Amino acid sequence: MDFQELIEAITPDIYNKLKSAVELGKWPDGTQLTPIQKANTLQAIIAYDAHHKAEDERVGYIPPKEKGSSSSNKEKDNANDEHPIKWEE
Repeated sequence: MDFQELIEAITPDIYNKLKSAVELGKWPDGTQLTPIQKANTLQAIIAYDAHHKAEDERVGYIPPKEKGSSSSNKEKDNANDEHPIKWEE
């Protein structure tokens, strides 16, 4: 089975279990995900989303900023202001 066939074989239930495993850092039986398992699971989640979901429903989707709104211009102005980081001791 190649990667594409694997993604097509994922059911919504399996998808939800994969997402939960990444979120919690462990499989449903309590076993911790290894770094390789986490990377592979994330890749499967992203591929599943790309194959089955609209762009705005995918994991990690960030909507584009609206152009021309006064709040976005204010954000740009504030982004240029310098604010030193204050470290508490």
